[in-house]
Amino acid sequence: MNVLFEHAITVFMAFFAIMNPIANTAVFAGMTGNKTKIEQIKIAAKAIIITFIIVFIFAVLGKSIFHLFGITLPALRITGGILVFLVGYHMLHGASSKLHSVKVHDESDVAVSPLAVPILAGPGTIATAMNYSASGGWIEIIITISVFAVLCLVTFICFILSAKILSIIGEGGLGIITRLMGMILAVIGTQMVIMGIKTVFLMPILNAS
Repeated sequence: MNVLFEHAITVFMAFFAIMNPIANTAVFAGMTGNKTKIEQIKIAAKAIIITFIIVFIFAVLGKSIFHLFGITLPALRITGGILVFLVGYHMLHGASSKLHSVKVHDESDVAVSPLAVPILAGPGTIATAMNYSASGGWIEIIITISVFAVLCLVTFICFILSAKILSIIGEGGLGIITRLMGMILAVIGTQMVIMGIKTVFLMPILNAS
């Protein structure tokens, strides 16, 4: 299988698991259930656009941010992996992580907060974007952004069809999907930590040679 295609699939699965469009559809429905269909579409579109812009900025400027603050890629992988693992751990128990949820939200503009930040573009999503884009060149950055754009489109469709989707899968199906996504996230987070630790131990050897 082509290396870039494998990278795209890996990135998609990571983003899909951490954004969890199906589970977040229930969140969206709960926040916009009293809105008209037109208002729901506007809220969904605004939230998705803001989310994409945030992730786009961190994906493109990832390496620059590293140089500015003196951050190394292994440090990002380890920290990001821990964040992603924690999100997955909470999802495994059928609950939303505190990193991607809020208790109180402003009804006047739920698209910005909490939908865009922190539910969709939370620390886990940002860390994932920076990890996959910063680990390669411009091709990896373009793939990461393109894959995330596709997932944003999928999430938008899920949001505007929220009523139909939730009526089909039900609460039981939603719980199963959340736990499956949690398992995938926990594994991805662990793999990121392993890669970070492995790089830390390999760097002295490579520098010596």
